[in-house]
Amino acid sequence: MSLTNFKAFQSAEVRLAPVTLLTGLNSSGKSTVLQALALLRQSYDSGILLSTDGNSDSRGGFLLAGELVELGTGQDLLHEDFVQDTSEPVPLISVEFRTSEKKRFTWSAMYAPEPDVLPLFHTTVPREPELWSDVPLFSRSFQYLKADRIVPATTYPRSHHQAVGRGFLGAQGEHTVNFLRYHAQDLVPEGPLRHPQARAHTLMDQVVAWMQELCPGVNLQATDIPGIDSVQLSYGFGGTTGLDSTRRRRPTNVGFGLTYALPIVVACLTAGPGSLILLENPEAHLHPRGQSRMASLIAAAASAGAQLVVETHSDHVLDGTRLAVKQGRLAASDTAVHFFRGNGAGVEIITPTVAEDGSLSEWPEGFFDESENTLDQLLG
Repeated sequence: MSLTNFKAFQSAEVRLAPVTLLTGLNSSGKSTVLQALALLRQSYDSGILLSTDGNSDSRGGFLLAGELVELGTGQDLLHEDFVQDTSEPVPLISVEFRTSEKKRFTWSAMYAPEPDVLPLFHTTVPREPELWSDVPLFSRSFQYLKADRIVPATTYPRSHHQAVGRGFLGAQGEHTVNFLRYHAQDLVPEGPLRHPQARAHTLMDQVVAWMQELCPGVNLQATDIPGIDSVQLSYGFGGTTGLDSTRRRRPTNVGFGLTYALPIVVACLTAGPGSLILLENPEAHLHPRGQSRMASLIAAAASAGAQLVVETHSDHVLDGTRLAVKQGRLAASDTAVHFFRGNGAGVEIITPTVAEDGSLSEWPEGFFDESENTLDQLLG
């Protein structure tokens, strides 16, 4: 994936693997990568990400404000030290990605300071619609779960269109409970995503088993509320599945961690070949053990054929991914770890390579070294 004049990047290229970890200090450009992908998907869903003929008024564009991302206007999107082709009247903001099948997709939008739709100036895309649908970014199996996910609540929305028609969990995971209610008895295909301790192969039983990796003994129910367009989530404790438990607890009485993690668990368990999942901070509100287990689930989803791009601040997510490689649950070649840091003149991207034994080719300064630095001071 290549970005030009896009927010934090004057120019950048980022390799996207089946599991891609985006790490680094705050405001170093990690989110920009996810936002660029989400912007393309958002524009595609709205129907305006079209091929251009160079003259048509219906040439398409970037939709900057929508359900996935709200990026403001062109002035917010354009890199402050933009590069400009002297043959063009305005700077171009470009996103390009190349698939493993050598398909090339490029969109270059014309900068305009005010509109929240930037018109496309030039595109290089396959003309055949079927070639678009083969790309995970434009497939039906797409999820984007932002850092500000659903919080514990008494009810959640019941939208048949979103959860069932589109199979979309919502950018905040707000449709997860209804999705799980509707698909509870669907089977998780045989493979790495099936938890060995689950009572059965149904989605609900598999979700319970993986959630117990985060909180031993927990179980959950997703039910509709007759007469209103809402659904309800409840938790129980103390059993392997506990669906016959008589004492249920509202999410508001349990805490943030489980509810925050639930959309990620459901997204991973329903991912398959051709799926793309964008995740922001999957470690949020989880104990270190839970963060490591979340990495195991992410690795399992990738092994089942999905592609995941993950922004994380957690060394436990990194180490959990490395452990999956060492244990043979994820191929080293199926990982990409990128460390973003400012260098005074822009953003520097350092990409350590993961070896088959889980080791990293380099450990740059500032890359998950705070624990070691603190320990040195404690022992000094």
